[in-house]
Amino acid sequence: MILQALTRYYEDLLGRGDIAAPGWGPAKIGHALCLDEAGQLTQVIPTVEEEERTKGRKKGLQPRMFRLPAAVKRTVGIDSNFLWDNSSYLLGVDQKGKPERSRKCFAAAAQKHHAVLDGVDSPVARAILAFFDTWKPSQAAEHPALAGQFDEVTSGANLLFRVDGRFPQDDVAIREAWQRYQDSGDPEATRMQCLVTGKMEEIAAVHPAIKGVRGAQSSGAALVSFNAPAFCSYGHEQNFNAPVGKYAAFAYTAALNHLLADKDGVQMIGDTTVVCWAEGADPAYPSIFEAACFGVESGLSDNDLRAAIKRLANGLPCDDLGIDPERPFYILGLAPNAARLSVRFFLRDSFGRLMKNVNDHDERLEIIRPSYARPGTLSLWALLRETVNLNSRDKAPSPAMAGATARAVFSGGLYPASLLEAVMLRIRAERNITWGRAAILKAYYLRNTHEDCPKEVLTVSLNEESTNPAYTLGRLFSVYEAAQQAANPGINTTIKDKYFNSASAMPANIFPILNNLYQKHLRKLEPGKRVYYDKQVSVLKSVLGESYPARMTLSQQGAFDLGYYHQTQKRYTKKEEEKNV
Repeated sequence: MILQALTRYYEDLLGRGDIAAPGWGPAKIGHALCLDEAGQLTQVIPTVEEEERTKGRKKGLQPRMFRLPAAVKRTVGIDSNFLWDNSSYLLGVDQKGKPERSRKCFAAAAQKHHAVLDGVDSPVARAILAFFDTWKPSQAAEHPALAGQFDEVTSGANLLFRVDGRFPQDDVAIREAWQRYQDSGDPEATRMQCLVTGKMEEIAAVHPAIKGVRGAQSSGAALVSFNAPAFCSYGHEQNFNAPVGKYAAFAYTAALNHLLADKDGVQMIGDTTVVCWAEGADPAYPSIFEAACFGVESGLSDNDLRAAIKRLANGLPCDDLGIDPERPFYILGLAPNAARLSVRFFLRDSFGRLMKNVNDHDERLEIIRPSYARPGTLSLWALLRETVNLNSRDKAPSPAMAGATARAVFSGGLYPASLLEAVMLRIRAERNITWGRAAILKAYYLRNTHEDCPKEVLTVSLNEESTNPAYTLGRLFSVYEAAQQAANPGINTTIKDKYFNSASAMPANIFPILNNLYQKHLRKLEPGKRVYYDKQVSVLKSVLGESYPARMTLSQQGAFDLGYYHQTQKRYTKKEEEKNV
């Protein structure tokens, strides 16, 4: 399913002219080897361009991107690219200290270029072949064209030929020769039915590398790979265990590399690299999705974005944005796994249903916020940030939990229990219920219903009509804390720092202690404030009755936390009222 969707996406991109044709691909080139018509190296010039400025970095120069014959998949063997490669292949020298291997690389490149260009009626092709026939790798260091830049040219950057001011990839005869070479295939190659296209064709033993997944090997990793006997069956080796034709292997990897190369379109969820696309390759769909889920700038105001999401959630098109709610949409999450890639999740749905799931998630997260909180929805990265210790060295959320949470949001499924556990762990460790953590508790129990945390406590703001014992105990704790702060202005440590965790878990043991402390704090207050707090405590105690629960379950503790949070936010909005008492 993943390979078919990516192959279809490649064909959509090809139809729009946004990606290279089969056999071609992007490559970064640092220098051009300038040849004359006789194939003699006349000079070496840098092919660099000014990189875009990023936050915190100044502009600099980087190798220029060219559309060239597709790169070969190299492991430990020797195999040359066509028209471009590093200095080992095009000059026969490098800085790796293995001159014999460098000469073998140069010989492989000469053989590849002769196989493609022999008999081609083009002065550019003849010049390249003459270069390979006359160049002496042993004399490269003394060549005048390399004087003063030998170390830079042989440092590992890619090189490209340039003949009499022309790049060979622009020569029509050479392009046709390369296409014939690509189409000819290997007469002894294995032909099977491709699992992606269903056609009988030559099977790719090794698929092109996929680059751009954070944490994976920088040289590229494989999505489909078999490299040990334990992974093989019925005598098949390598990717013949899952036969994919050369065209489909090129198409799906080219599409995925195209997605990963767009840094603005790649999002991170924990250790998972997330890319998305719509059928037809229309960029408007990923733009809205990334704005809705990750807070990426879309060019729309918050109100316009929310209005668009609600229209799509209701199955209505957004004609002004050119978005159809029935358009199939794909989300792929990839995680690093040594030389391979793990698929953390893959989802396909109509864009309208996806937006409905996202909108429902956002509505479940709605909760009263402190005045300093930024407006807008709680993006996925911000939600996951609430589960980590921001003072630790590693601030990344649990990979498995992050992936499961994203999958639940996108699919509309139940939130993972690990999300609740992570949030409760941070609340207990820090004794701090941020608005984000309170929103997660509310959303979790609205979606994953539990009788110990009923809907009456899962409100946006304080529900003064609720009689739920756990929720009421949380409210009472907040009032006790407020009375302590009023009696001791500027106090650094409150009852929350000492008693919050035990009060939420074993209220029968702790609340009598808190009540005794409250009486002491009450005596320090002036009569007006004393009456103000005593009225609140009396109302809450009348709901609780004479006894408190001995122990509370995890879901009851969630209700306690929400009661505390709601009451505390209500307290802050009543400061002016307290001043006038």
